Amino acid sequence: MLSWEYPPLVVGGIAAHVDGLARAMQRAGHEVVVCSLHHPDVPPDAMVDGVRVLRADTALPWLPDDDLVARMASANHQLVQLSAQLSDWHPDVVHAHDWLTAWAGDTLKTLLGVPLVATIHATERGRHGGHLPPGVPGTINAIEWWLTYQAREVIACSRFMVREVVSSFELPAEKVHLVPNGVDTARWNVAGAAPAEHEPLVVAWGRIQYEKGFHVLARAIGELRHRLPGVRCVIAGRGSYLPELQTHIDMEGVSDIVQLAGFVSDDELHALLQRAACVVIPSLYEPFGIVALEGMAAGAPTIVARTGGLAEIVDGTDAGLLFEPGNHHELADRIAQVIAEPATAQRLRANAADLLRRSYTWDAIADATVQVYDVALADR
Repeated sequence: MLSWEYPPLVVGGIAAHVDGLARAMQRAGHEVVVCSLHHPDVPPDAMVDGVRVLRADTALPWLPDDDLVARMASANHQLVQLSAQLSDWHPDVVHAHDWLTAWAGDTLKTLLGVPLVATIHATERGRHGGHLPPGVPGTINAIEWWLTYQAREVIACSRFMVREVVSSFELPAEKVHLVPNGVDTARWNVAGAAPAEHEPLVVAWGRIQYEKGFHVLARAIGELRHRLPGVRCVIAGRGSYLPELQTHIDMEGVSDIVQLAGFVSDDELHALLQRAACVVIPSLYEPFGIVALEGMAAGAPTIVARTGGLAEIVDGTDAGLLFEPGNHHELADRIAQVIAEPATAQRLRANAADLLRRSYTWDAIADATVQVYDVALADR
């Protein structure tokens, strides 16, 4: 597997996906090697729960920091070089996760003589509301298109994303397979911690980008200030939209009750979730929304925007509440409902726990992914 992020290097949801998938495949008896990028806190070659993790040193000071495509294309050369450490071990499949590892995936499939499978976790066109601004977005879209063409089989994480990938890249429908994200409930379950009385605290986390909709949450909290005395909100994460989000918060006059926490450790996030009255995922665009599963696994009543994969997770399950993307009035009503109605909150928790057990274990998702590998190998 090729992934530009892998714990403890975590930028978005890809790290959690590849980590959970790789460990589940190892439990099922498969040999898994993950090639990812350098992180100062871990060695460049390590075994993690039976998964061998190789990391490429990407220190390239002659490339400008703001040229993402150039830096990732160069880093892919180092990812390919990692294959020299495999000695006589030979994979059956190369699996590239998103455009950021496209070059390495295409090169390794030829060097090793094996099929390439690609997972498209999101598209650049989707991130920009269905159109491509001039410049880098068009370049990334072209790389995504090329990766899906070069891959033997393609995986997408929701019906929404399957439709988007097929239509955006003009792929045969039979080439694109639906395999959802999953969640390790043991990592997120804080039920064993000391019980805490839930506060009127709203928690959200993720990459701080415009499409994540955190500014909509800030407006909803502003509307709730007088309806729910003591309401507070913590938004955790880092990203390029952080200055604009802080400006939104200041303009809404909620800087005293909405905190931008930046990066928080897993332990800190678990402590927040134990106290939280609810979790909100206010995305405007979301191919899947693994944070929704994480919030449910932590036992927090979960409120999500009716968009993309988020809607597919929640709609018709009574495991969470939905609101229309961008509608801060409706979001405020949903938050108020959860906080004011303990019975509703408890019902959501119980239904969410059942949903995760039935549909989103990593072992089941690993099995579905291996079935895609089998198709790729049979086609060969």
